[in-house]
Amino acid sequence: MNAFEINGGKPLRGEIIPQGAKNEALQVISAVLLTEEQVIISNVPDIKDVNKLIELLGDLGVRVEHQKKDTYAFQAKDIDLDFFMSEQFKAKGGSLRGSIMIVGPLLARFGKASIPKPGGDKIGRRRLDTHFLGFEKLGAKFNYNSKTNFFNVDASHLKGAYILLDEASVTGTANVIMAAVLAKGITTIYNAACEPYIQQLCRMLNRMGAKISGIGSNLLNIEGVEKLGGTEHRLLPDMIEIGSFIGLAAMTGSEITIKDVHYNELGIIPDIFKRMGIRLELRGDDIYIPSQPHYEIDTFIDGSILTVADAPWPGFTPDLLSIVLVVATQAKGNVMIHQKMFESRLFFVDKLIDMGAQIILCDPHRATVMGLDKQVQLRGIEMTSPDIRAGVSLLIAALSASGRSIIHNIEQIERGYQDIDIRLRALGADIKRINTMPKQH
Repeated sequence: MNAFEINGGKPLRGEIIPQGAKNEALQVISAVLLTEEQVIISNVPDIKDVNKLIELLGDLGVRVEHQKKDTYAFQAKDIDLDFFMSEQFKAKGGSLRGSIMIVGPLLARFGKASIPKPGGDKIGRRRLDTHFLGFEKLGAKFNYNSKTNFFNVDASHLKGAYILLDEASVTGTANVIMAAVLAKGITTIYNAACEPYIQQLCRMLNRMGAKISGIGSNLLNIEGVEKLGGTEHRLLPDMIEIGSFIGLAAMTGSEITIKDVHYNELGIIPDIFKRMGIRLELRGDDIYIPSQPHYEIDTFIDGSILTVADAPWPGFTPDLLSIVLVVATQAKGNVMIHQKMFESRLFFVDKLIDMGAQIILCDPHRATVMGLDKQVQLRGIEMTSPDIRAGVSLLIAALSASGRSIIHNIEQIERGYQDIDIRLRALGADIKRINTMPKQH
């Protein structure tokens, strides 16, 4: 088992380049299945979830050429549809939540797909109903075989339809878009997710010959086309990494420049960190965070305690709530963190409490943080990372803490963050990878 050993309490300094967006990568790489022509994708992050999906496409028969460090060429000319029923696919597809994203394009192009029940983070229930209800509206018929744990889908006659999504699911929206682009007639998707990842997917599909309008809104119109062609696409920088680095700079009192952030695509994220009292400056397309000995949490206009809650885009992304929570532990002032979407994502706060943070977990969805104003430094402890986002929050806490911390189960962190230890060392962090057996809890 790999773990990180961190000696915290050191201010960091320097520049850091965010990786390509993980969530966008899983969607646009799946979209290569929609055409037999070549699709070139750049700024691809070298992380486990993305690499597993690329490997899965290779197993399906997609020709994958790794052109340079962050650039791949895909050609999905000869697809082996029998691979879906294999034990190998069951093992690989079941361990990767992103594997659900290949269903839409396969239904659209080949009229059928099978997929094992997906795995992924343990952050509460993540329903797949949105995906399947959308496919059903387009005319797909599916059944779940509880003996084999496979969903089998038949979509030989997909037709455009009016679809009101039951939740603004990012992956659900992406999947239904990919199924609809080759369906006959016009599809309208209302309550569509409109994250920058979805906008990027739609623009890429339009370059391939799709006819999607309403991009950036929650009402999409898709006119089905006969076939799609090849294209080139560059991923946005990962907004979750950018938010994580802003939080890291504040917690450790560091002077950090985050390069090439595509600021206009960050939505409300910079504003939420500013409300936490963090000063940041836009320099060109870089975010510069000066070293700050203190930062003070804003209140609402009437003086009541600030609440930070997640919401569908353009609201605040749930993936950054755990970062805001950690940042709040060393701020001046109090904040209520309300995690609406996932019911287990706040359970990592017990580790922060062990480190000396003042947090009341009100219920599975809400935590109140009383900031220590950096007057009491967190202390290093031994802990285990429960999921990707909590893992990075604990990593930030450890980097700001006095003394030594050990974080186990770093495979979870590395599913979403590329070379994180190497990049942090370049800023001056004392972090190294060690082999260890985790403590039994």
